[in-house]
Order: sequence, then structure tokens, then C-alpha cells
Amino acid sequence: MINISLFKKLQSVSGEMLLDVNFTIEKQKLVTLYGKSGAGKTSILKMIAGIFLPDDGFIKVGNEEWFNQQKGVNLKPQKRNLGFLFQEYSLFPNMTVGENLKFALKKGQDKDIVKDLIEIVDLGDLQFRKPDTLSGGQKQRVALARALVQKPKILLLDEPLSALDQEMRVKLQQYILQVHQEYKLTTILISHDVSEIIKMSDYLIEIEEGKLISEEQPTDFFTKNNINAKFQFTGEVIHMIKQDFIFIITVLIGKELVKVIADDDEAKSIKIGDKVLIASKAFNPVIQKIG
Repeated sequence: MINISLFKKLQSVSGEMLLDVNFTIEKQKLVTLYGKSGAGKTSILKMIAGIFLPDDGFIKVGNEEWFNQQKGVNLKPQKRNLGFLFQEYSLFPNMTVGENLKFALKKGQDKDIVKDLIEIVDLGDLQFRKPDTLSGGQKQRVALARALVQKPKILLLDEPLSALDQEMRVKLQQYILQVHQEYKLTTILISHDVSEIIKMSDYLIEIEEGKLISEEQPTDFFTKNNINAKFQFTGEVIHMIKQDFIFIITVLIGKELVKVIADDDEAKSIKIGDKVLIASKAFNPVIQKIG
């Protein structure tokens, strides 16, 4: 269990903003911090990591206090058992993939973890190459593996997939879910991608102007009407055409194209490029804009 209470005066685009949040994250859950840019999400992650100092509050992980302003407790970042993955890869260009991972080992740590991660994140063919020969998705896999070398309790992810194309995002999402489950991590993700959040998250914490607004299941948050369905998929609308009294809407789900029939009311709120939820309700397909 992670108990978090943070208070910090921040400077935003519109002026001074007061970050004041209190929340609890259950062990081994994957949780998304969601909200507009500048809401304070990245500041929260940096405070948890110990690279940004709160004005007041506490961070307690299990029975261990990482920060407590009143008690004068503030563990150094290297003493906090966590991994942090940013959008930037920050790999050492003069080292191979394997050397980048080995460099992250603690003194005296068993090196077998490097072999395990190379296998899990599928880096076997890349381990002797240097970062400048890798694609963006390959570099991000290396960065993910490096963040896990020291077997952290907590993994912090600050929009790590936002610069990647859709196909690579889907692959990296699967790698992240795999290591999250394999290493029994507690993972905190920042993302603006609705389908990514729904696919990956156990629950969502909405942050607005430094305040916690809601904590919900992702599908409940984005649909707001609790569709009861045997299956649900999220995708992107790439084509719409009207035929007689109906619309035929083509949705990209992963790498597959799915055509859904919608009536006027359903189609009115949807346009090309929208993220949508497709569900089966009483044997009828339902399509609904999300986000």
C-alpha cells in the first residue's frame, strides 16, 4: 500500500497553482494519473521519486516512510526502491544495450536479472548493439528493462509511449503489462491515450489544477454510463459513410479494421479521429465516443 499526501505551490501557465492531493494506491495495481497538461501529474511522480521536494505532506510505502515533512524524513532517490521511465530514453550512447542494463545493477547484485529482462522484453538480438542503431521503440524497451534492473517495488511511467507509432505503442503496452505482472509491481502511469488507459489500468485517478477530482474504473470514467457488455474494445474512427438511414463506421482496433453500424443519434457525436468504445449489449453492437 502506498499512502500519499502532497502539498506544493507550483507555477503553471496561468500563474501559481496549489498542488494538494491525498490518495492511496493498492499494492500490485496499475494506476493511471489522468488530466490536462499542467495539472500536476508529473510533479506528483517526481515527488514520489524524490527528485522534487514537496512543501508538506508524506509518502509512505508499506511500513517505510519515504517522505514526511513533519518528521524531517526525506529518503534520497537512490534509497527509494523504484524505477522511473520517461518519454526520453536517456541511454548511454557509448554502451551496448547489455552494458546499459549492467551499468544499472547495484553493487554485488546478481547479474541474472539482466538475462531475464533481455528475454522478457525481447532484446536478445539487440543486446550487443548501441543505442544510435536502434529505433525509438527498441530504445524504449531498453529503457524499460533498465528501469527494472534493480527489481523496484514501484514503477513510475511518465507518458513513455507518446512519441511512438500506434503499432509500436501496442507492443510496448504488452511488454509493460507483462513485466508489471511478472515482477508484481505497483505501477503508476501518466497517459492521455484513452485506449491505452482502458487496456492497462486497474483504476484511474483524475487530477485537475492540482486537486484530485475522482477515482474510477477507466471504462466507467470515459463512458459515464456503465455499459454492461460481454466484450468491449477501444479504437479510433478512421472512416464514416451514410447509407440510407444508417451510418457505417470503420474503427481501427490495434491492427484490425472493424465496421460497426450506427444510427443517427450514435453517429452525431462521433467524427473521424475520435477514440470510441465498441461493446456488445443485448447482442447489439454499441459504439460510443470516449474522452
